Amino acid sequence: MIGPPGAGKSLLASCLPGILPPLSPPEALEVSMVQSVAGLLEDGRISRARPFRAPHHSASMAALTGGGLKVKPGEVSLAHLGVLFLDELPEFQRAVLDSLRQPLETNTVDVARANAHVTFPANVQLVAAMNPCRCGHLGDPALACSRAPRCAADYQSKVSGPLLDRIDLHVDVDAVSAADLALPPPAEGSAEVAARVARARAVQTARAQTSGARTNAELQGDALEEFAGPDDKGRELLMQAATAMRLSARGYTRMLRVARTIADLAGAETVGRIHVAEALSYRRQPPRA
Repeated sequence: MIGPPGAGKSLLASCLPGILPPLSPPEALEVSMVQSVAGLLEDGRISRARPFRAPHHSASMAALTGGGLKVKPGEVSLAHLGVLFLDELPEFQRAVLDSLRQPLETNTVDVARANAHVTFPANVQLVAAMNPCRCGHLGDPALACSRAPRCAADYQSKVSGPLLDRIDLHVDVDAVSAADLALPPPAEGSAEVAARVARARAVQTARAQTSGARTNAELQGDALEEFAGPDDKGRELLMQAATAMRLSARGYTRMLRVARTIADLAGAETVGRIHVAEALSYRRQPPRA
């Protein structure tokens, strides 16, 4: 999420666990095992709530990925099967952010130390938020600094292109004015959204009996093509966009998974052109200096 200060990015991220379905018994056991290793399991109780971890941008690489003399899981493992929220993304050290590239790809993190080599699970939903530039007011001529738009390119380039390529949805969050706060509440609240997400997850759970993947994010190879392959018009659009947007092979497969999820949320059996178009609208090329 990219937007000016006070637009509600952190609030949106904190609300995300509320629309996710509760952990299944096997998932709850996985999460509890990680918490037990980290010494965070209170009174041996197993929780069905999905983890939500929001480390500060001053966090070290060991704090994020794991380590220490007695190797313990880091934030990316403590958020296993839940949400890892990184606020003020460019303020993290670049090396620390790049250490997430392997966990985001393999859903595991390998911690190698002189006295131990440990692999922890790290299947997380990464959510990040950032200002468009250091001053945060790139789109407002009255508040933007004198270096705009150059300051935006410099600020956003602190996040590496390979990491951005692993982020499927790039959402611009507009500023919220005082007049916006006086508007009536939205017609659809968190409970309605959670019900829609639960229905989509139920479809994916049923599909897992054939695909072997618990969620669309885990679809690979033949299963990805079988269940997420779009119709003819959708494939034509995707191929055109892959050339125009210079999608990497990773970006191409991720767009298929996002389009499949959009179709599931809409209750559609087949991935169509409209689902592919929406998935592509969330894709953003890494900023160029």
